[in-house]
Amino acid sequence: MPHGSPFSFLAGYTRPVMRENNMTRHFGVLIPSTNTTVEIECRLLPAAYQAHIGRLKSSGAGSFSPSRDEDIDYQSHLLGTARVEMVILAQTSASLHADDYDDVVTKRMSSGAGVPAITSAQAVGRAVRALGARRIAIVSPYSEAVNERASRYFEKKHGLATVALEGFGATDAYAIGKLGPQNARDAFARIDRPEIEAFVVPGGNFPTMPSVAAWEREFKKPVVTTNQASIWAMLRAFNSADRLPAFGRLLAEVPPDA
Repeated sequence: MPHGSPFSFLAGYTRPVMRENNMTRHFGVLIPSTNTTVEIECRLLPAAYQAHIGRLKSSGAGSFSPSRDEDIDYQSHLLGTARVEMVILAQTSASLHADDYDDVVTKRMSSGAGVPAITSAQAVGRAVRALGARRIAIVSPYSEAVNERASRYFEKKHGLATVALEGFGATDAYAIGKLGPQNARDAFARIDRPEIEAFVVPGGNFPTMPSVAAWEREFKKPVVTTNQASIWAMLRAFNSADRLPAFGRLLAEVPPDA
């Protein structure tokens, strides 16, 4: 692994072992074409959970804008031919662009693949509520403007009150992929306060999953990230009995929707 890689913290990591006699489960994940993290974090799952990836080109409507509808239709259809059992759109920022985006895009995905669909933004909001938290701090790679949109989204769609915000001002996905987990940990330390019930770390290209459990031990509150919440949604959809404590409380408990 190259020196300075944002994934250097994976050194020595051992993949969780799936219990015997469980069949392989297949799920589809749609990601922006520039994303270099989701596939790596999906590989941390037990081998019996197989992620199949479709890439999407940006619609060109600005930084972190939604992906092209035609790509979502086409890639969802292709994932359907792999007989995936559900499709996840791992592009949290896309859900912040329009109030009806989640509803519209999940219908497109389901129509194309022929299976249930969810966005990562929906997964994050539902995961926080499943953990019993209602007051959150958002720590993201995004700009202040995008963070403000995230705050409004989680309040309006999921009833979550944002009591603190911190972003790293990344201007594109490439910059996000180069961030390390220490960026998030230091932000938690700067903004932590008693009224925060959970930290939310959106951004599917932000490498975070193997650090979640350590953050929770240090700050004594749950941490919910884009890719971790997407995996929680998958485990809930599959009614799985497997638990993955290496990735924090959410995947250690896999609590039901609130």
